[in-house]
Amino acid sequence: MTIFVKNKETLILNDFIFKCSIGKKGLTKDKHEGDNKTPMGLFNIGNLYFRSDKHKKPKVRITCIPIKKNMGWCDDPENKRKYNKLIKIKKKIKHEKLYRNDNKYDFLIPIYYNYKKTISGKGSAIFIHITDNYKPTQGCIALKKNDFLILIKLINKKTKIKIS
Repeated sequence: MTIFVKNKETLILNDFIFKCSIGKKGLTKDKHEGDNKTPMGLFNIGNLYFRSDKHKKPKVRITCIPIKKNMGWCDDPENKRKYNKLIKIKKKIKHEKLYRNDNKYDFLIPIYYNYKKTISGKGSAIFIHITDNYKPTQGCIALKKNDFLILIKLINKKTKIKIS
């Protein structure tokens, strides 16, 4: 099963067509940290992370992990060992905080771009997450909550995402 991101506002899975938003500066084959672009390619996706203090654990076919206050995603190119990985937040490591006051990360799925053989500075913390208004992202793909909840019921651990 493959999720297709066809353009800056369309995500397709099976017979479902969802409106989405992508990076402020569009799509790229040459992603760099902080460029506000969404990477193009075919990628695996990760586990579902969710705010268990706000939502019940959804019934899905992928692993669900509750987001804790000390969870972050390293976006520090200087930290080659932890770059683009889930971390426990430490003051000395630049990171994207997963436990947020807004609802963007109430549900999120990491896109495994630059993940296995990580190259520092080539981009990190690329997620599928929630949006209220379809404003462009910093490189992620964002869906309305109801659409996200439909998507997660359909996918499984073998699902890939093709961004083109």
